[in-house]
Amino acid sequence: MTETPLTYADTGVNRERHYELVKRIADHTGRTARAGMLSNIGAFGGFFAPDLKKYPDPVLVSGTDGVGTKLKLAFLSGKHDTVGQDLVAMCVNDIICQGAEPLLFLDYIGIAEKDLGVLEQVVKGIADGCLQAGCALVGGETAELPGMYAAGEYDMAGFAVGIVNRDRILTGEHVAAGDKLVALAASGLHSNGYSLARRVLLKADGGAFDPQDRPAELGGQTVIEAMMTPTRIYVKSFLSLYERFAIHGAANITGGGFHENIPRMLKDGVRAVLKSGTWPVPPLFRLIEQLGPVAPEEMASTFNLGIGMVLAVPAAQAEALVAEAGVLGEQAWIVGEIIAGEPGVAVTR
Repeated sequence: MTETPLTYADTGVNRERHYELVKRIADHTGRTARAGMLSNIGAFGGFFAPDLKKYPDPVLVSGTDGVGTKLKLAFLSGKHDTVGQDLVAMCVNDIICQGAEPLLFLDYIGIAEKDLGVLEQVVKGIADGCLQAGCALVGGETAELPGMYAAGEYDMAGFAVGIVNRDRILTGEHVAAGDKLVALAASGLHSNGYSLARRVLLKADGGAFDPQDRPAELGGQTVIEAMMTPTRIYVKSFLSLYERFAIHGAANITGGGFHENIPRMLKDGVRAVLKSGTWPVPPLFRLIEQLGPVAPEEMASTFNLGIGMVLAVPAAQAEALVAEAGVLGEQAWIVGEIIAGEPGVAVTR
């Protein structure tokens, strides 16, 4: 008796799904084309030729990140496009803190079985994020890994490369006592603190609400809508502000909240002081704090509390920068100052 030959598809890996996926995502990746992009998806590597007239002494700046357990909300809701924007945001918002212009982006997605509809949504969201950031989606990898992930689940990582002229690198060396701290508003939880947020808010994780509940505090939004609001991308606004103002330091408020991220832009001998009440804390954070209950110090060490980015600027420029940020579409507030002291952050009342 002749046995039927074993194929790769018999193990759960289907090459035909991969070929179809490449066709489906081509239009999305093509939307992100920008000056310098020399190839689209499909080659062994992505090509990019930077404009070295604009950057005569160029330094490349790279960053990588993921979306964390926010992905569980995509699995729960069946909505997969916004987590793609989150992935881009988590990477590009980091590299602009060094003064860099994002040039290109790549992604990696690992999934049990390639669901073409889901993956097309994810890549659409990544392309949307790249358009907002002004960077090209030059490549990626989608790995079908049966046995590694539960059915219907996936994980992903992003990689961004940017460029800055050496004399424009932001290192925090110019942050000085007397500088004001200007905050740019977050769009929501962004992509951090979700293990705690789910524990407090979602019944499936031991919390208070079903995903479609509409607590009065959220102004008509469902719980899952509020939690899935995509991470704001600050690239174009920040680079415009950096051209016009003497920004001394910048911090992307991601995992670790204020206490982990703001010190990353501080040199020895200076300390950041944030004054609570100088910016509006969105209701979603208040809800988490009250229902947890979660102590204020823990909130400030886990979440962004409505602040997506903090800039250290000369006091004489702070008001003008806030006004210009508004013109660029950002909500901004002066929320504190730099003082002499050991590097760290104090949140005062």
